[in-house]
Amino acid sequence: MGLLPGVGDVVTSLASAYVLVAAWRLGAPAVLVARMGLNLALDALVGAVPLLGDLFDAGFKANLRNARLLEEWVAAPGEARRASGLLVAAVLLGALVVVASVAFVAWRLAAWAYGELRAG
Repeated sequence: MGLLPGVGDVVTSLASAYVLVAAWRLGAPAVLVARMGLNLALDALVGAVPLLGDLFDAGFKANLRNARLLEEWVAAPGEARRASGLLVAAVLLGALVVVASVAFVAWRLAAWAYGELRAG
């Protein structure tokens, strides 16, 4: 997927969004889901930058961070209350906007490159 800019980032971000939904359904606190959403957004945003994104992805590992956060909460949920549906929706919407933005930029870049190849 590295041959098409942004495609791999979109696919992995969508898989990561599934983990966010699972955390919400398990009743994870809103702050945990928000933190997971921020990890996803940061990974998608920086991951879309050529070369820098690859270097960042090698060290940041948003999916592993999110899985670890969720596992820690499941092991010791404490007094956490059910996540606010509004906050979770806002975080998911924000993550979706980031993923859609990356997909749009990748699509425009591919369309531009295709046009340049046909013209040249």
